[in-house]
Amino acid sequence: MTTLLEQALVKVRALPDAAQDELARLLLQLTGEDQAPIQLTPEEERDLDAALAEAERGELVSHEEVEAILAKYA
Repeated sequence: MTTLLEQALVKVRALPDAAQDELARLLLQLTGEDQAPIQLTPEEERDLDAALAEAERGELVSHEEVEAILAKYA
């Protein structure tokens, strides 16, 4: 194992379990191993359904609104 990968794993071990699992899935995908789809919780499914319904109704934010939000973190 390379030193860089060892450093990355030290950082990942300090993350919450859910974040560790997400990063592990990404690594496995990058190495060509197929992963099962992520199972959404009932709350996540409701949130996704609501977001899709908003998009279907055209309730989207403007480019300017997105830029204003991103500017807060730049």
